[in-house]
This record gives sequence, C-alpha cells and structure tokens, in this order.
Amino acid sequence: MTGGTAWHARVECGSEVGAGFLVSGRHVLTCAHVVRRRELAPVAVSFPADRELTGIPATVIVHGGWRGGPTDPGDLAVLELDREVPLEPAEFAAPGEDQATTELIAYGFPKGYDEGMLASYRALPGPLISDEWAQLEALTAHGQPLAPGFSGAAATRADGRVVGMVSTVAGGRDIRVGRMLPTQVMVRYWPQLCELIPASGHPPEAVRRLNALVRRAAAEGLNCSPHRLYVDAVGPFGPPLPEQGFASLGAAAGYVMGEVPGTEAVTRFADRLRELLDAPPAPRAVAPGWSPILVEIEHSGAGADQVTVEVSACRDGHRRRVDSRRMPRAAVREFVQLRVDAAFDHLAPDAQELLAFVLPREWLNEPVAHWECGPEDRTPLGSAHPLVVMDRSRYRSGRLRHQLTKKWQQLEARTAPPLHRVDCGGRERPAGLRKRLRDEGAALAGFSYPPGAARPHFEAGLNTPVPVLLWPRTGCTAPEHDGPCAGTAFLDELADGVTGVPPVELPRRVMELRETAEADDDPDGHWAKDVQLLWDDPRCFPRPAASLHSPVR
Repeated sequence: MTGGTAWHARVECGSEVGAGFLVSGRHVLTCAHVVRRRELAPVAVSFPADRELTGIPATVIVHGGWRGGPTDPGDLAVLELDREVPLEPAEFAAPGEDQATTELIAYGFPKGYDEGMLASYRALPGPLISDEWAQLEALTAHGQPLAPGFSGAAATRADGRVVGMVSTVAGGRDIRVGRMLPTQVMVRYWPQLCELIPASGHPPEAVRRLNALVRRAAAEGLNCSPHRLYVDAVGPFGPPLPEQGFASLGAAAGYVMGEVPGTEAVTRFADRLRELLDAPPAPRAVAPGWSPILVEIEHSGAGADQVTVEVSACRDGHRRRVDSRRMPRAAVREFVQLRVDAAFDHLAPDAQELLAFVLPREWLNEPVAHWECGPEDRTPLGSAHPLVVMDRSRYRSGRLRHQLTKKWQQLEARTAPPLHRVDCGGRERPAGLRKRLRDEGAALAGFSYPPGAARPHFEAGLNTPVPVLLWPRTGCTAPEHDGPCAGTAFLDELADGVTGVPPVELPRRVMELRETAEADDDPDGHWAKDVQLLWDDPRCFPRPAASLHSPVR
C-alpha cells in the first residue's frame, strides 16, 4: 500500500482500535464511537504505509453528535493530528456516482492484524436506512468480514476514490453485512467536507463562503433556528424539512450543500446567515445583573420518551450554545450536570450566575433543584446556585414576553410586592383566579399545591403575566377541601420568608431557603425542602429563536 493509498490510517483510543483516512495534511476522519473514550485515554493515529508515522497524537475537533447507541446518528469524528504528515490525502468520488453493484474496498484493522486487512463489499441499492446508512453486503461468502477494527474505514471504489465510511460492522461470525455513512450523509456532520468533494454541484467559492459563515456563527454563539434557515433557503417548492430535523446549524448547512439540488439554496442560506450575523443586537431593557445559564428541554417528537436538551450561557445579551442533543428522558440529568459545568466557562469571572430551566408545562414540577451538581459533588444544584424554572410555552409567547417586560419595569418603582395566596379549599373558578391576579396587579403568587393537583387553576397563573410563582412540589395533592393543611402551612412560612424581598432578588433568597432546609436536623420535614420557583424576567434572557420543528416533532 503506497502512493495514492497511503492515507489509510489506524486509530487507537485506549483499548479501542478502528480505522480512519487522511483528508488533509492534518485531518483524519473516523467514527465517533472509535474515540468515545477520548476523555480517559489519548487518541493516536498511525499510517501503516509509513513506519515513521506511528502513534501520532490527535485531538477530536468535530463530533457528529453520536450519543452512544448502535442506531444513534452522527457517528463521525474529525481528528486533528498534532503535526502535518507528508502523505497525499484521500480523494472523493463525485456525488451521484452509483456505488451500488460496484465493488467497494475497506481497509481495517481486525484483531491480530495490526498491519491491516482488506474487505470487499458492495452497497445495496435503494433508500438509506433511517436516512442515514447504506447497507453493505459481502460480494462472496469467503474473505475478510467487516469485523471490529473496520469502523471508520473508507469505503472506496476500485480506483481508490472514497464514497463513504464504514460505521457499523456485523455482530456474528457468519454475518457478512455492515453499514456505511455515504459521503452526502457525512457532509451533514462536517460541512467543510464539501470543499473536498469534486464537482459537488456548487461553486467552490459558494461552499467556502457558507462554511466560513457557519464557523463564524459557532464562534459568536449565534442564536438562530437551523430549521427556519433551511426552509427559507430551499423555498416553498424545495425539498421538505427532513423528518429528523437538524441538530445544529452545521448539519443544516451540510444538508443543503450535500443533498439539495441546484446552487440557489446554498447562496440563499449563506445570505440569510450573513444577515443574522451582521444584524445589530436588538435593544433590550436594562436587566438585573444576572448571567443566566439556560437549560431548555422540549419533546423531540422522535418518541414518547425522547426529548431535546440544549444548554447555553448568556453573556452580554447573547446566547452562547454549549451543547444540544436528543436523548431519552432518563439521560437528561447526567447530560445537564456535565454541560452546566461547562457553561460556567462562558461566563465573566464576576458574573452572578442564574440557572434557568425552560421546561415543558408538564415538567414544571420536576425536582431540578435537587439534581446533584455532579458525580463527585452531591450538593443539590438549587442549594449551590440560584435556580429557577420557566414555562416553555410562556417563554416563547411574544404576547406574554411583552406584558411581563412591562410588569418588571413597573416593579422597579415599587417596594417589595405582597404574596398573593392561592389556597386550598377555595371555590374560585380558574377564570375568577385569572381576573383576580390581573385586577390586583399580582407580581408574586404562591400556590398551596403543585401544578398537577389543580392544573386549570395553575394554568390561570401561567397564562397571566405574573412574573413570579412559587409552590411546594409535594404540597397538597387534593386541594378541594376545607380547613388548613400542609399547603396552608407552606404559604404561611413562605409569606414570612419572602416578605420585603425585591422580586429581582428572589432567586437568591430561595437558594438560601433551600440551603437552610438542607442543613436542618429534619430536612425532609422542613417547609422549604421542595419549594419550586418560577421566575420570569424577559430582560434577563436573549429573545428565543424562532421555533420551527420538523414534521415529527
């Protein structure tokens, strides 16, 4: 293997061994799962064709978003070598060339063959599996199967040009099938790859311009909707929004460059992105000195248990995205712990942090304040930092954002507002409660019961511009009764705890109450153990991006 095929690479990360291929003097493509232990073990790349090029340290600079499951999309990683290597990089076949029925060669490193082995396969014709993978099938019943060690290998035509990357290998000894990420799918996760593909259908300068704008948007933390940009770019008669949507701006740009015919969409996408980047920041009212870390959770539409979670840090009125993933609900807590910790790196050294969870309405009672700071720090987040929740539908309502902003401006000229109690046992209809809160100009409302106990009454508070709502997560669960109860006692204590506190300081005051409850000799019996604070000041948060969901969301 010399000359034009010396770009085949062996990738090691701890005990994991896979393949890869050189695409520039310093960049190697491989599968994300090959380097999944990169935080525990170094990544090293070797080129079997040159014994001098062995064990070169590498860093993952692009990750496709693969989440760890065998059927999760985005199983692609771009490695940057710590030095340039004197080898010719791989060449790509032009898009549209039919690889079905054509022999494809993969160069991998199965156990016992450190120097590598070749496997011969073909891609089956037909649609991609889940719009992500082409299925590979052995040409014969003999020869080398796609075993562990082939992940990340380039799938090449007989002339050596790359048409895809092996991503999944067969599980059984006698099963001679696998999966491949075709080039047009790889572009979704690394749009710059379009610059390396010949005759991609787009002028090279247009591709370079769009990629430069995507990199600039990432560096500046631009808050925009990839879905909206895509729809604007392809126009009303273009290809519909893909069912899986786009996990990032780069994925949307890559899809336009790799899979949308014609050149107009690339130009329109770039023009609109340039407009957003160059637009002056929208004027904002003077906000309190909070520096929010936003944790936004919404249903993904990919399944009843699937949600999309985005963590971002707000600084100088701009949102800086830390990470955004789709995941099962059970994985949210661990993801948030890691990404919130990373978000602090984006705040100014003297910033007053505020953790704000923007939740679907049915999640508002989630015990996010009790989530631990991390695997080695069991301190509840709500005791370590000021922490509030926000209702996602209210957060995205232009009408309520406008009314809430006016309410906060009025509050600055007033002393601390009184607590408007919503007790158990009342015969007040939801419409009557809404009218009372509005007529009395309520700024601070306390409920004696959690949202699920009397949802119509609770929604009356959410749909009225009351800036602050408090309630006990485990308060009275059957509020239609007479006489005092635990919820009544909660409101009595709450009134004493927040009287005289300006609304802008309530996140800090509630944090102190949570700390007091946690330090109590009987923490489970303390009235403030499960206090939940919905605190909603639009002046503190960048304007939400226009939301346009894919059809399955």
